[in-house]
Amino acid sequence: MNSERIWTAALVVIGDEILSGRTQDKNVAQIAQWLNVQGIRLVEVRVVPDRQDAIVEAVNTLRARNDYLFTTGGIGPTHDDITVDAIAAALGVGVIHHPKAVAVLERYYAARGGISDARLRMARVPEGASLIENRMSGAPGIHVANIFIMAGVPNITAGMLDALTGTLEGGRPVVSRQIGCWVAESEIADLLSAAERAHAGVAIGSYPFFRDGRTGANFVVRSSDPAAVDACIMDLTAALEAAGHTVFPDGI
Repeated sequence: MNSERIWTAALVVIGDEILSGRTQDKNVAQIAQWLNVQGIRLVEVRVVPDRQDAIVEAVNTLRARNDYLFTTGGIGPTHDDITVDAIAAALGVGVIHHPKAVAVLERYYAARGGISDARLRMARVPEGASLIENRMSGAPGIHVANIFIMAGVPNITAGMLDALTGTLEGGRPVVSRQIGCWVAESEIADLLSAAERAHAGVAIGSYPFFRDGRTGANFVVRSSDPAAVDACIMDLTAALEAAGHTVFPDGI
């Protein structure tokens, strides 16, 4: 039997402010959740500085081994917004002002002081690119090859994701359920491994915690097949109870 096709994506988070800790990234979670609904798994994330060689290396590595690559950050109007230039360099193409992006920005800034050279920087795209609509602030995102170049501001990114909804080819969304026990995960590691091996296409994640002076763990079962998740949860619950542990059906 042929295994189900799994569509994958990677994310490059671009910005010195992320690496310095001045800004906390919020895009990883929302992009991962959005991709899952599209039937695409986010399998890798890199954070890189505002440096062209670092961006080029990350983009070329990750776009080659995934179906899709997303980037966030570095597409604003200032001198350190170099994402477009770096991705153009990675693809070996030039940079142009996209006519539609210029028109969008001219309309947006008509009542906001007018267009300027700095604002026109946000209309620059790698040659051959198309635009991703931005209903929040005018400046569009960019789609070129299998790369989606998006804003670093989370609410603007959310709008761009909304514009892309339903346009990417993917598989079935991953579903998950969790159970929990007051037990150290090291005590039941073999039990977890056996449960995962017994259920093809299922992954079990173990998330330990220390609370109220006690050690516990939640176990998250994931698969694109809801029936497989239910079967694994049932067998894992039975195995934990047989080992003398009380199972909390929705986690602790």
